[in-house]
Amino acid sequence: MKKLVVLAIATAVLIACANTKTATYSEKTNVALSTNNYWQQHVDYTMDIDMNVNTYQYKGTQKLVYTNNSPDELDKVFYHLYFNAFQPNSQMDIRNRNIKDPSKKIGDKISKLSPSEIGYIKVNSLKQNGSSVKHETIGTILEVTLNKGIKPGESVTFDMIFDAQVPNQIRRSGRNSAEGVALSMSQWYPKMAEYDFQGWHTPPYIAREFHGVWGDFDVTIHIDKKYTIGGSGYLQNPQDIGHGYQDKSKPVEVSKTNKLSWHFKAPNVHDFTWAADPEYIHDILKMSNGIDLHFLYKKNLESKYLENWKKLQPKTAELMTYFSKHVGQYPYKQYSVIQGGDGGMEYAMSTLITGKRKFGSLFGVTAHEMAHTWFQFLLATNESLHPWMDEGFTTYISNKAENEILNQGQKNPHTGSYRGYNYVVKNKIEESLSTHADRYTTNTGYGVASYSKGNIFLSQLEYVIGAENVAKGLKKYFNDFSFKHPTPNDIKRSMEKVSGIHLDWYLNEWTQTIHTIDYGVKSIDGKSITLERIGKMPMPMDVEVTYIDDSKESFNIPLRMMRGKKPTSATILEDWTWAHPTYTFTTSKEVKSVEIDSSGLLADINLGNNAIGLSKKK
Repeated sequence: MKKLVVLAIATAVLIACANTKTATYSEKTNVALSTNNYWQQHVDYTMDIDMNVNTYQYKGTQKLVYTNNSPDELDKVFYHLYFNAFQPNSQMDIRNRNIKDPSKKIGDKISKLSPSEIGYIKVNSLKQNGSSVKHETIGTILEVTLNKGIKPGESVTFDMIFDAQVPNQIRRSGRNSAEGVALSMSQWYPKMAEYDFQGWHTPPYIAREFHGVWGDFDVTIHIDKKYTIGGSGYLQNPQDIGHGYQDKSKPVEVSKTNKLSWHFKAPNVHDFTWAADPEYIHDILKMSNGIDLHFLYKKNLESKYLENWKKLQPKTAELMTYFSKHVGQYPYKQYSVIQGGDGGMEYAMSTLITGKRKFGSLFGVTAHEMAHTWFQFLLATNESLHPWMDEGFTTYISNKAENEILNQGQKNPHTGSYRGYNYVVKNKIEESLSTHADRYTTNTGYGVASYSKGNIFLSQLEYVIGAENVAKGLKKYFNDFSFKHPTPNDIKRSMEKVSGIHLDWYLNEWTQTIHTIDYGVKSIDGKSITLERIGKMPMPMDVEVTYIDDSKESFNIPLRMMRGKKPTSATILEDWTWAHPTYTFTTSKEVKSVEIDSSGLLADINLGNNAIGLSKKK
């Protein structure tokens, strides 16, 4: 439940971007932020970065204008210094050397980094409104004790000078990836931590998830002129840069120095990422709706991979169209798919993915990472607290997109998630979705909870309230909460409002407990059918009855707590209360067989008792 705010927000989140391509979403966002007692903080970054591609070290200046839209006076602020995690004996290092099933990408690699290979961000000076301010670096967090508190509605300016070193490629960020990409620059700058109705969010970086403050970024990067950059934001000086960005009908201003100065602006984002390599090919696909899709990948890839990157481009346009249609319109005029990182990871207006993939894999990872643009980027949930809303919802919509665009013809494109969920249940390693992302006992438990069980939250909701209502609910969720930080209650309320069905029980049981679903057909006696609830989690029931004359009839038994029923052509029966373990109903004709949930959307952990008289399904 969101904190009530007496203070009316006087400071609007204003997008000030000179680039004419900037989408006009700011006005709508400002209105939303100043009503319904909702507030969120705002940041404006101006950064100048000088990168040495030989030492992988860079010097930076950062001007950050921080606006306190909260009702609280702040006496401290906190920054994330993510690169500090890539040092021996860091919490990321220790965690990955002690967890039962360590990530193969990390393992004990951090412990073996030499001083020239580690990552770091060192803050040399920090000023608040021109005066030096006390600060202390503790692991991946910079703790700042303010000279003067930031009052509600007040903006202050922080000026910082820092040095940094890019770590060897280990996880998401780094230099010299396994595929030879020189620089994958994600989470590379001192990043203001989020303060919201729950307070400050300052978890150490353990290689999991992120949370950030919405704002505008103005970033200049000085780098060797041989390198091509792709990433967040709109390039402001394409004719000075070339590298495929320029208007080819006009001459490029050739730099007389060894470096180019790349100037980017990214309006209303909560992150800024870039990648650079001297061997990037840069293709641009211009969509008819005015969105430019940028593709950057290494020219020395094998021919089969180069061909896949070409095939990917029109399919990426189809993905952009699908997600915009089924969730909400992509509000920017640019998106970049970039070879880099160590697998696939989403960022502001871009993604980093590995490039040496078969086409199906390349398309699949692009579909998933692009879908993250909607779930966690535009709908900016706290990934650390609710990774299932990020990874799970992304898996849901990307599975549906792949199924349609590739004409896969799957009745249920989420079957893999159901298998994963059943695996952790049967092996007793399931943990509640309310577990913090960093503190799952196993990586397997985290992965299945976040990706699979989070996906099933929505796919199973189709079973509860109907597919049409889930589709409408996603659009309402986007319209009401894009450019905000929605919580689990917000997705629940969006679905309740479109369906008219109460869902507090569903949110609680599925995300805050590890109660399981197990329903069975207990008996058939002529025209009488008795069902039983064996698992702790209650659900409505879809039942298909085959009569002795081989005719069929479908029945729907709503759960009384729903206070409603989904749209269905089935015969509606009396509600089933959660407290009653059995339910008996009478049909009009002699019964031959009974089956529970022919759709396969119910996450029933024991399908062996779901049917009598039919071949049992696995």
